[in-house]
Amino acid sequence: MSMMKEFKDFAMRGNVVDMAVGIVIGGAFGKIISSLVNDVIMPPIGMAMGGVDFSKLAITLSEKTATAEAVAIKYGVFVNTVLDFVIVAFCIYMVIRGMNSLKRKDVPAPAAPTTKDCPKCFSNIPIKATRCPHCTSEL
Repeated sequence: MSMMKEFKDFAMRGNVVDMAVGIVIGGAFGKIISSLVNDVIMPPIGMAMGGVDFSKLAITLSEKTATAEAVAIKYGVFVNTVLDFVIVAFCIYMVIRGMNSLKRKDVPAPAAPTTKDCPKCFSNIPIKATRCPHCTSEL
């Protein structure tokens, strides 16, 4: 039974659950970005380039025959995938940048003082001084 308890402790740790949620949301986010690239960004780019549909761009190495499928290098799909990656990477960068700006900045502790005031003449003297160099009183 201790193995089950160990597994439960492992699975319910905060970082494991956070990672699982991140993977699920990341998958959904990836679908949204793929749709953005394929359905919103690439059609105007293709239209600006003379009505080119990037997803259909390919170099045919061998035509389809009765016994074999066509062999083609689909570089248009590759272009879509690269744009998809660049947009996802940029969006993740912007989200992390926003999260980092929301974090509280650690305020460094004030530095230990290196000087003190003489109680007799109120001159500024080193903290380790045992006699004031200005009024010569013992501290």
